[in-house]
Amino acid sequence: MDLSGKVAVVTGAGRGLGRAYAEALAAAGAAVVVNDVNAEAAAEVAGAIRASGGRAAVVAGAVGGSELADRLVAAAEEFGRLDVLVTNAGILRDRVLWKMSDEDFDAVVDVHLRGTFTCARAAAVRMREQGTGGRLILISSPAGQRGNFGQTNYAAAKAGIVAMARTWAMELARADITVNAVVPVAATEMTRTIPAFAPILEEAERTGTPFPEWLRKDEGLGTVEDVAALIVYLASDASAGVTGQAIGIGGDRLALWSHPSEKAVAFADGGWTADTIAASWEKGVGAEPETYGIPAPRVPEA
Repeated sequence: MDLSGKVAVVTGAGRGLGRAYAEALAAAGAAVVVNDVNAEAAAEVAGAIRASGGRAAVVAGAVGGSELADRLVAAAEEFGRLDVLVTNAGILRDRVLWKMSDEDFDAVVDVHLRGTFTCARAAAVRMREQGTGGRLILISSPAGQRGNFGQTNYAAAKAGIVAMARTWAMELARADITVNAVVPVAATEMTRTIPAFAPILEEAERTGTPFPEWLRKDEGLGTVEDVAALIVYLASDASAGVTGQAIGIGGDRLALWSHPSEKAVAFADGGWTADTIAASWEKGVGAEPETYGIPAPRVPEA
């Protein structure tokens, strides 16, 4: 994929997945605006890109407000234009519902959901002014697709990001701006906290051995570099016809998530009452209820 001449902004690019996205885009030829709340981390990534012959700028700060979003677009304009926005920045404040504070909820929603909104709005304005299309790549999560214990705030924000991708795909279609949500699974600080994965990831990091095949295929869990390939594709001209989608990637697995749809439908002449719903539920629309939550890892027996 050749991204020469394109300019990309990546939020939360100081480490982990965000850093992999920024470096992969730069390796493909794009100039990259590296954003992170940690100024030193952002500068390190930008320095690594420049040392490899790429072009990079740094905008430090936490996403959420419009001021930071405008700074990101302005930094891209120093390279002449803005073609790609990757909204990766995020934080965690995990608590079960009855222990989650207003501050826990608001902090996560502000960074993930509002930060995606303000950055995408600023980018869309610039891309529409340019009149040459563009790419909005919004980072979601399996938690947003299925829910996850202790992550009310995070799951709600990540689900909202997918909903915004579908909405903006419609609104920006005439401007040739595609909008997609990416649902990544990779070995990061977050996945290292999962008991079933922790010893495997620690062993791979310590010895440099590849992840086992069952982990890469059955669980779809690999390196951050595995995920970055999808970001480069979605940033490229090759993905011009792909928009409004939620696309999962991790390890050896690439997947298209389905949009919510009616699974079962029943009708009652004159409408339903609580009693008729109760009488028909188990043999009617509720006969095969949907699962919820991220499935527990299935570790093969030794």
